[in-house]
Amino acid sequence: MAIAPLAALHRKLFDETDGSKFARLKERLLKKHAADERQDVLEILMAYARDGQLLHWRAFLMTDIVALAEPGEYGDFFSWSLEMDGLAYWGVDGMLKSMGNEAYARLVALSTAEDAKLSVRAKAVKSLAVFSRQPFDAGLPTDPGHWKAEQLRLTDVLAWQRDGYPDGAGHALPVTHAALEDPRSPLEKAAARLEKKLAARRKKEQDLAQPSNWLTIASAADMAGIAQRWTLPEHYRRFIACHSPLRVFIDSQQYFQGLSLYGAAELVKAQHGYAWNPVSQETIAGWPDQYLVIADAGADPYCLDLGNIVDGDAPVYHAEHGMGTWRFERHVDSFIDFLNEIAAAA
Repeated sequence: MAIAPLAALHRKLFDETDGSKFARLKERLLKKHAADERQDVLEILMAYARDGQLLHWRAFLMTDIVALAEPGEYGDFFSWSLEMDGLAYWGVDGMLKSMGNEAYARLVALSTAEDAKLSVRAKAVKSLAVFSRQPFDAGLPTDPGHWKAEQLRLTDVLAWQRDGYPDGAGHALPVTHAALEDPRSPLEKAAARLEKKLAARRKKEQDLAQPSNWLTIASAADMAGIAQRWTLPEHYRRFIACHSPLRVFIDSQQYFQGLSLYGAAELVKAQHGYAWNPVSQETIAGWPDQYLVIADAGADPYCLDLGNIVDGDAPVYHAEHGMGTWRFERHVDSFIDFLNEIAAAA
């Protein structure tokens, strides 16, 4: 008797000992069967997470299990996973998806369990923050695996528990300039073009505890600090004042190493290692005084030439690092041209 395709895949998954082949089998299982046989696929994945022989894949499958499960399903499995080394990290999200606020007490207990892994405790705090819209994660790295023990904010978490687990207001959106919605000048139109691309990226992935890929209004303090150090071309000065990049990172074919576009809060520090040595507190020999680093791609700087300001703008130069001496080449004739280039690439 022929074995049904799903049953055959089930058997192959459990028999496979090669990780690469297992990955292909798993993708085939999801692609061909997850839509029409979701619960059967989930049963296979959960069975492997419990007893599969490739231990690292037991952990990796948890993200697929959480994604496929519907709210209210498989609470017993996710509850069990919290006790299992390697599964608990993603089991936290499964608990919240399955049980909602009924999982709060269990996850608060996990966050305070000193015998649990720090990464799992941090994940509990992060996921509770996201689900309840409480600010336990404000300003902390998006990946709780990078949190330190002192960043867990357990005092706030326990106070929230004593108050009966109220929902919070969530994180406020970064403040943006009205010109992004009604651009008129060439600079505003270039910024609005970039903002449209960034908004599409934010729709796919965004953590408002540590917002990224925004164009925001800069603080007066940051702009005052910049004005003390440099006389900027008016177009660039207005850009970072009104549309200051907040963790803007462009990953595209043109910028295959990824391009970081600096905002007002980053601009002073962005000169470190190029024009300024922060350890010795000295300028670095060989760096042209008039070049201001405004972006980098894999540590290759893009610089505004402050010694060549014409009609409120200046050319942008580019150089590759690690060449022994800096060899700058004119990249574009103006910052607005550079901004349009980035917007096209985003």
